[in-house]
Amino acid sequence: MIRKGIILAGGTGSRLYPMTQVVTKQLLPVFDKPMIYYPLSILMMKGVQDILIIIKPEDQHLFEKLLGDGSQWGIRISYKVQLAPRGLPEAFTLGRDFIGNDPVILILGDNIFYGSGFIKHIMQMEEEHKGASIFTFRVKDPSRFGVVNFDSNGNIVDLEEKPQNPRSDWAASGLYLFDPDVVERAASLKPSERGELEIVDLLLEYHKEGRLKAARAPRGFAWLDTGTPGSMMQASQYIHIVEERQGIKIACLEEIAYQRGLISFEKLKMLASQMGNNAYAEYIRSIVNDHEH
Repeated sequence: MIRKGIILAGGTGSRLYPMTQVVTKQLLPVFDKPMIYYPLSILMMKGVQDILIIIKPEDQHLFEKLLGDGSQWGIRISYKVQLAPRGLPEAFTLGRDFIGNDPVILILGDNIFYGSGFIKHIMQMEEEHKGASIFTFRVKDPSRFGVVNFDSNGNIVDLEEKPQNPRSDWAASGLYLFDPDVVERAASLKPSERGELEIVDLLLEYHKEGRLKAARAPRGFAWLDTGTPGSMMQASQYIHIVEERQGIKIACLEEIAYQRGLISFEKLKMLASQMGNNAYAEYIRSIVNDHEH
């Protein structure tokens, strides 16, 4: 079981200007929670308890104020500073000591995933995992993404980064599983014409060796990229609608920690008592009340 996860939460957030002039995008709200809660919740539900968050130096105190060391949720959170965004694969060289000889999950800090059985699909990916694995979603505008081309048997033919004329509508999402070799592979990559290390180049290294797997998300799963003002608004609306209709909270970290046995009922009760009067606290208190009655 993969027990280590990295959340990439650096970057300039230039597409969200001027909102990101003062606050990094992963701390901006998506409906009623900071954006970072959503990828963090995926790792927690997956059973990952050792998490590294890669951040800009000026944001470290803000993340530490919001998330601390994770002990309130029964997990371990550490931080690594990225001085400048040089591409996704740099997460693995920055996280060299954290990864060690263990496999790792990388999830982007501005990606939201939701759907019944989603974690089960990740677990299935992990069982078949022998190198690198990616989760793909069918999208309307594949030229905006890294595109995965499949043959008729569902095997990967190749990958293309933001192709002008995509041959597939399956896009690689911001969720990746890698073996420990990823550290050295990332270190040997050369920057692209954009001056950045490309995740597609890293994945192609595994593909050439027949060690890249891709799962295709079934219908009903949602993958929301919150990199633009419009997509952030759509994500907030989606979360709001689901929570209102179903009476649940998506990415409620206290609830996840309690359900997974990471914290005790007494700890959940204490956390709820410290949150003041708001809808988020009321939701956790309702869990406490249900348990007591």
